[in-house]
Amino acid sequence: MGEQKQATTNVIEVRIATVSQLFHTLDPYPFRDRDLDKDAEEFIVGWARELPVEGCLKIVVHLPEPECSTPGAGDLATALKRYFTNRAEVIGLDLNELFRVGRRSLAIGLSVLSLCIIVSQTASALAPPPFNRVIEESLLIFGWVANWRPIEIFLYDWWPINRRRNLYRRIATAQVELRPYKQTAAD
Repeated sequence: MGEQKQATTNVIEVRIATVSQLFHTLDPYPFRDRDLDKDAEEFIVGWARELPVEGCLKIVVHLPEPECSTPGAGDLATALKRYFTNRAEVIGLDLNELFRVGRRSLAIGLSVLSLCIIVSQTASALAPPPFNRVIEESLLIFGWVANWRPIEIFLYDWWPINRRRNLYRRIATAQVELRPYKQTAAD
């Protein structure tokens, strides 16, 4: 008999006085479509980044008791899901753009490398012996330098963008729970 693993839940806790604290106040869109406040986004994303990848995410929003019954509090889960889903899509578009630039850069780089190889072979045959080697090596180095950017894009640059997109997708699927607290004079 095999043991079944329990799915762990990683919790992100946010304590606010009003639901509007989470959202950008100058955003003219209805509540469900508003952008998250930059600080709130950084807080949630930073905390999610620190949590283990395995397991589900849960965002627990601590609110004063009267605030929990407002329409904004009821729409909070939908608003967070839409926001992080939208951000993941935008980051996905950024990733697609990076690959598009990478493909164009690669086409240019390979063309330059091919031209440099042809010219270096021709120059090495025509130039006198001490200079032919310098010309040949210089052109080959230039050809490989022309491929630096596409190589960098396809080997390194896309990883962090992909990780960020996946993190936002993960946050978008997080369960949102409201937990009321009694407001005191200090709050």
